[in-house]
Amino acid sequence: MRRSLGKALFAAGTGLLLLVTGAGAARAAGPSSGFDEWSCRPSAAHPEPVLLLHGLGGNGPGNFATLGPELALAGYCVYAPTYGEAVLGVPVGGLAPIEQSSHEIAADIDQVLAATGAAKVDLVGHSEGAFQSLYVPKFLPGYAAKIAKVVAIAPPTHGTTFAGLITVADDLGIRSQVDDVLKTAGCAACTELTTSGTLIGPLNTGPIAQPGIDYTVIASRTDELVTPYGTEFVDEPGVHNVTVQDTCWLDPVGHIGLAYDSGVAIMVSNALDPAHPLPVLCALGPII
Repeated sequence: MRRSLGKALFAAGTGLLLLVTGAGAARAAGPSSGFDEWSCRPSAAHPEPVLLLHGLGGNGPGNFATLGPELALAGYCVYAPTYGEAVLGVPVGGLAPIEQSSHEIAADIDQVLAATGAAKVDLVGHSEGAFQSLYVPKFLPGYAAKIAKVVAIAPPTHGTTFAGLITVADDLGIRSQVDDVLKTAGCAACTELTTSGTLIGPLNTGPIAQPGIDYTVIASRTDELVTPYGTEFVDEPGVHNVTVQDTCWLDPVGHIGLAYDSGVAIMVSNALDPAHPLPVLCALGPII
């Protein structure tokens, strides 16, 4: 799997991907970077810590086992908590109601800011987490002022189906836990984020993009879950809508694979630091 490859490259410290991201690390390395390192203090080059928001049925460490370390290598303080657990202590997140999860994310923002001493955070979300990265600054009073950049990877901005939940669970190796949680607690977020879900209309009523925040939305033409292609995008001033295949035209990355794709990882890094863009290394193999 692409996730396993990314983890192997990170662990071995070899491979072209690390050669590319290493160029970013040279800009701001050392104690001012780390993945879930609460002693991390952001550097002048990357003053905003990065909060990663996982997808439906996932968890922070699993969803971002590749992207988290790669951003740390590029010089960031990076954090990947798990939000929205329907059963406390079971690492299956994102199932609780969106509003409930949004307040957990707000608390995570405050915790990261307090720990790092930073003035603002950057949010990078995948799938439901990408939806949350759009939802939190719009609907939670005061939180837009705490966010510098939003990078939303495959957000169900205009709604979707969640037939891919089991695929997520299989990929993360937590299928049995997901089955147990769904049997006992259900999935409130699943219905809220469908095309006719209760939160899709409010998000798309009035501007989504909030003043003072730089937004990037990343989508794949081969995303099998958020469909049809283009429903991810936010067509508003101040939002950069990016399609993976416009740069990596042979990359067949699917919905889940967007969180583990080497090219997407560099696109995320470039969205966080547009003044110092890195060359994008495109993945060419099959990606889920």
